[in-house]
Amino acid sequence: QLQLVESGGGLVQPGGSLRLSCAASGFTLDYYTIGWFRQAPGKEREGVSCISSSDGSTNYVDSVKGRFTISRDNAKNTVYLQMNSLKPEDTAVYYCAAESRVGSSCPDYSYVEVWGQGTLVTVSS
Repeated sequence: QLQLVESGGGLVQPGGSLRLSCAASGFTLDYYTIGWFRQAPGKEREGVSCISSSDGSTNYVDSVKGRFTISRDNAKNTVYLQMNSLKPEDTAVYYCAAESRVGSSCPDYSYVEVWGQGTLVTVSS
């Protein structure tokens, strides 16, 4: 069974940091392009960052550029999202997703094969 499990969410003050983890089981992350998405209350899910399986290239939504960093540790079969300088508007449930299309730079909703269950990030004083 293919599964992704997120962890690392929690409550943090504005300006603080969190590192989210996305651990895979039942498959090898090396061959999958991984994306982090988030959904705030009353809003649609949006793509935050992604890392390609083919060349390791990364992408970020403009609102998190310079603050978030995505990385992968294939030995641990895990992808991370380091989030620094957090803002209240970063509050959301964060999900990771995987797809295996060759040459994909970011997961496309139509082709995502596995979603995690989500982890809540709350940025508040």
